[in-house]
Amino acid sequence: MARTWRNWSGSVVSRPRRWLKPPSEERLQEQLASATAEDWPVRVVGAGHSSSGVVEVPGTLISLEQLRGVLSVDAQRRQATVYAGTQLHELGRELYDHDLTLPNFGDVATQTIGGAIGTGTHGTGKRLPNLSQLMVKAWVVTTDGAMREIDAGEPDALRALQVSMGTLGIITRMTLQLQPYFDAERREYATRTDDALGHCAQLMEDNRSFDFYWYPRRDDVKLRLVNAAGGGTARLSYGRQVEHRAGHPFEVIPTHTGIPHHFEECEYALPIQNGLACFAQVRQRILKRWRHLVGWRVLVRTVAGDDAWLSPHHGRDSMTISLHQNSTLPWRDFFEDIEPVFQAFGGRPHWGKKHSMTAATLAPRYPQWNRFAKLRRAFDPTGVFMSPAMRVLLGDDA
Repeated sequence: MARTWRNWSGSVVSRPRRWLKPPSEERLQEQLASATAEDWPVRVVGAGHSSSGVVEVPGTLISLEQLRGVLSVDAQRRQATVYAGTQLHELGRELYDHDLTLPNFGDVATQTIGGAIGTGTHGTGKRLPNLSQLMVKAWVVTTDGAMREIDAGEPDALRALQVSMGTLGIITRMTLQLQPYFDAERREYATRTDDALGHCAQLMEDNRSFDFYWYPRRDDVKLRLVNAAGGGTARLSYGRQVEHRAGHPFEVIPTHTGIPHHFEECEYALPIQNGLACFAQVRQRILKRWRHLVGWRVLVRTVAGDDAWLSPHHGRDSMTISLHQNSTLPWRDFFEDIEPVFQAFGGRPHWGKKHSMTAATLAPRYPQWNRFAKLRRAFDPTGVFMSPAMRVLLGDDA
C-alpha cells in the first residue's frame, strides 16, 4: 500500500508505491538489484527540508535514515568517512570528538549530509563554497545494485556527483575534507537597510561569514557575522547589537534548526558582482507590489565559486538572495513575480527550493550541462533515477 510523504513545509506531497528504509548498504544493493520497471523511478530522500520536487516520485522512495554516523577518521589528513543519512548536527557532534569540524553549515542543521551535498546546500562566506565541495570520495549504488567508488582519480565523475540530486545513483557514504575544530562566535546587529548596503563589501572581507535579513514590512535589516572566537568585526557604529552567541559551530552557525514556523523558499545564486544591484531591484519590487502580503524576510548570503558541474556557484563567486513566505500564506505569485529579476541578473536557482525554471532555460546557464547529461546517461541509461519532476528539470532524454 502506498504511503504519503510530505516535505517539511507540507507543500510537496508524494505517494510512492514503495517506501524503503534499508538497514544496510548491502540491503539497499539487494533492493535495487531486484527492482523491476514497475518499481521505477527511484528517488532518495534526506530530511525532507527541500521545497522543490526533487524527491517527489510515484515509484520507489528510499530513505537513508538508518545509514548514519561517522565510520572512520583520518586525523592526519583531516578527513572522515560518514554515512549519507547523517544529519549535520549529528556530524558536528561526532567530529568534535576528533577535534574536527565542517568548514561551514547550512541554515538548518537537521539536513542530512547526503541531501545537503546533492542539492548544493550552502552556508555563507565569500571564501566558503557550498557543502558539496567537502566530498572527496563517494560510494554510489548504481541501478543494478552494484557499489561503485568515485574519487579524484575520476575527476569528471566526482564533479558530476557533487551536485547531482541522486540522478547518477544513491550515495550511501562519502569521505569529507574537514578542518580543525574552532569555537564559533555569532553577532547580530539591527540597522538601516541603506547603511547595511553601504558597508557590505567591507563586511564580506572582514568576516568569515556574513549575511543579512531584510524585513520588507519595516524596510530595515539584521546583519549576521560569524567568525572564529575573537575574530572579525566586533562593533558597528551604524548598528545596534541584538545578539551575541558563542559555542560549537554546529550550534552557532545554523539559525533555523527547530524553527516552529514552516515556510516556503525561493533562492537564486547571482554572480557576486551583480548581487547588490539585483537586490536593489528585488527590494523595490517587493516594496511596490508585495509589502502588504510578505510577512517574512529576504536573506542575502555569499558563497565561493566551485567546479561541480551542476552547482549554482559553478565557476563564479556568488551572492544568493532567498525569498521566504509563511507556508500558510500565498507564495506562488510572489515568487514567480520576482524570479524574472533574478534571471535577468544571471541567476541560477537553488535545486532544493522553489523555482519555475526547466531544462530548456537552465541548460544555457551551466557550461558543463551537456557533459553532465552524457555522464548521467552513462550511469543510468534506463532512467531509473529520473522521476517526472527530474525530467522537467534536467531533460527527458533517458
